[in-house]
Amino acid sequence: MKMTIDEESVSRILSELSHPLRREILLKLDERVELSFTDLLHTLDVDTGKLSFHIRRLGGFLEHTPTGKYQLSKLGENAVVFIKDVEAWAVEADISSKVSVLPIAALKKRTYAFSIDFIMSLGIYLATAIATGLLSSLTTGGAFRFDFPNIILFLVLLWTYSTLLEGFSGQTLGKRILGLKVVRADSKRLFYDHAAVRNFGKAFLLPFDLLFGFRLKDKRFKRYFDRFAGTMVIDLRS
Repeated sequence: MKMTIDEESVSRILSELSHPLRREILLKLDERVELSFTDLLHTLDVDTGKLSFHIRRLGGFLEHTPTGKYQLSKLGENAVVFIKDVEAWAVEADISSKVSVLPIAALKKRTYAFSIDFIMSLGIYLATAIATGLLSSLTTGGAFRFDFPNIILFLVLLWTYSTLLEGFSGQTLGKRILGLKVVRADSKRLFYDHAAVRNFGKAFLLPFDLLFGFRLKDKRFKRYFDRFAGTMVIDLRS
């Protein structure tokens, strides 16, 4: 049986969460678990009357601890989940709107970003591999060598690093530093599978990836695996 929804209650809840200060109060309590009125005053940097008004408006979202501090009620905890979801949707909507107006990232800038990621991944890998090699030399007399198996392991690390970060936020460290972001060409949300496909070409088949990408003659796709994954890189700072 379909549950009857009280539209008035829904509208009231959305109205209470529409003010940025009330959302910030809930998010601060989610972060700090419990806060006194004075703590909230100092944390939010607002005057007493304003804070009192908005706390009264939050009503059922808050409850008092035995020591008289504020904490989230069950409704407040659900509201925080909703607020975080809406904030994530807002970011996605903002990026989607920018896709049509922001220019495609230049190959030169993408190369700089890749160089940063490559050096970082190589540093992490060498530090780990050398430490492992030194440990091995103590027991077997062996030493670390950057041979073919180690090259493959490094490329796997580079692919994993790029996939995880781009799948999460569309940006590796190099892209974040240079203001670049991976997005889907259809403006929909980027998932880990898209990131995995595009980065496979970058990590393991880069020369061929670039060669066939140039032959596409499509300015959106500098690499073939971008076309295959339906992704492109935009310049957020242009």
